[in-house]
Amino acid sequence: MMKKIKTLITLILVISMLSSIMVGCGKKEETNNNQGTTSQTEDTKKDDAAAQDDKTADSDTPAEIKQFTMFNAVPGTEVPDDNRLLNVIKEKTGAWAKVTWLTGQTAEERIGVMIAGGDYPDYITGSTGTAALLEAGALIPIDEYWDDYPNIKNYLSEAEWNKCRQADGHIYWIPQFGIIQGKDAATYHWDEAFWIQKDVLIWANFPKIRTMDQYFDLIEDYLKAHPTTEDGQETVGFSMSTEDWRYFGIENPPLFLMGYPNDGACIVDPETETAIDYNTIPEAKDYYKKMNEAWNRGLVHPETYTMSYDQYIALLSSGRVLGTLDQMWNFNTAQEALITAGKPGKTYVPLPITFSEDIKDRWHSPSALDVSNGLSITTSCKDIPGAMKFMDDLLSPEIMTLRSWGEEGKDYMVGEDGVFYRTEEQIANSNNQDWVTDNLVNGAYAYFPHYEGMLADGINTQDPKNQPNEFYNSLFDVEKQLLDGYGYKTFLDFLSSDEENEPWYPMWSFTNNWTNDTPEGLAKTKITELKHSWLPRVMMAPANEFDALWDEYQATYKEEVDVDAYLDALTTEIRRRAAVARGEE
Repeated sequence: MMKKIKTLITLILVISMLSSIMVGCGKKEETNNNQGTTSQTEDTKKDDAAAQDDKTADSDTPAEIKQFTMFNAVPGTEVPDDNRLLNVIKEKTGAWAKVTWLTGQTAEERIGVMIAGGDYPDYITGSTGTAALLEAGALIPIDEYWDDYPNIKNYLSEAEWNKCRQADGHIYWIPQFGIIQGKDAATYHWDEAFWIQKDVLIWANFPKIRTMDQYFDLIEDYLKAHPTTEDGQETVGFSMSTEDWRYFGIENPPLFLMGYPNDGACIVDPETETAIDYNTIPEAKDYYKKMNEAWNRGLVHPETYTMSYDQYIALLSSGRVLGTLDQMWNFNTAQEALITAGKPGKTYVPLPITFSEDIKDRWHSPSALDVSNGLSITTSCKDIPGAMKFMDDLLSPEIMTLRSWGEEGKDYMVGEDGVFYRTEEQIANSNNQDWVTDNLVNGAYAYFPHYEGMLADGINTQDPKNQPNEFYNSLFDVEKQLLDGYGYKTFLDFLSSDEENEPWYPMWSFTNNWTNDTPEGLAKTKITELKHSWLPRVMMAPANEFDALWDEYQATYKEEVDVDAYLDALTTEIRRRAAVARGEE
């Protein structure tokens, strides 16, 4: 199997001719001081760890500064090496990471190039290439090293760590997101939804939008009244992300519209604990037909189904697009660009859209542990104890505060009651992405393990945007007008958020690392191929051809997908997770 993978990867390497791209995650600019190897003995590991522990997170004068390399197989923004907080944390921990991000390739392509060359950065977030990294033996077993690093070892409970263990019993990556400390303090929705510009809702006098018909009617009405934007650009009704794995608006809206949470891979019958394929249910046709209608009404940007992710972000960043269907984390860079450009009214809020108004929306779900992905240390790392210590230091209360709030007196203030707040100047700085890139690390170090919810002091939130005293004061006037118009306290109030996660949630965390070595993995690959191939065609078809094209798609789907293998694997896992939750396993 390994030989087959390496052959395929080598082919990708040759065809793509992308070897030059490896420079971005390649050699360290500074020499690591501890030249440990992955074949260290246990005694050597302990000696190295003890040496590292001589430097604590709040040490002001570490003897040496170590540099690590880090690659995240997702797009992101590189920060300059003289970023202020990067250097503050460097001085306190004695280490820093040069972080690079995915550009111009898929995660699988980039990871494939690395595996073919056998050269990796010290830290890596493999994203959809994680399974290939594990298969290639590129990741170290973190649990063999963590005894001397309590912040890492205590980051999750033993039960949660057990969910992260692979078939050999080891843990090769640390989940970075959805780890709540204290309590969840979210004030905004970070995940998938139908989104609409704030200006549109204010113009329409704060309507309650609950169905796709109401949504596209509102967009059409606003479009007729505002064919161009204030700065003279042609207004666009709707667009969404459709490239590669970021095709959220194509992939799974039927499950949301039926009132199910984002299990992604399937919907689950809670009575029988059985997986159901939502790709073939009648409601799926209903969704794609509504999208086809919007297309034929001229409400969808004509390049929506062909543009790249970067083109999509650029389009949203212009402020021209009234609505989108996406994960907030997937288009937040466009929101940040709009705020920096002084266009907060062109940023978006989520809407609780379902097939009918009597269906409760489940677009928002409480944070859940995703064990299918995370941050790993690779076998190319020459200083594993040092890399472990740096991650451990980044989880300390002091550094967590620096990562999220910045420096006291410069980026935030502290009241006599210990509550953090920010001046108008400090808020303005945080809304200026150029300033943020030069000064803060909440983006640069976002893919290191971190907590959400509350800081360790139990008083302040991890995210300044969630701080109760800070939230409303930091809003732009147009945002205050919007929330006041609806009588809402936060942007999360636009959606229902009071439903607990089911014990099997989320099922997509089960399928993320499937490979084509199994019948269910092959079925998932085929489903993905067919969706990418057929659904854009269905949504862009002339209205009188939709039904025939849909029937042809469904016939092909049923002929080429081993649906039974796919659903049987999911159902087995649903029932296993439910049994564990009931204490039966």
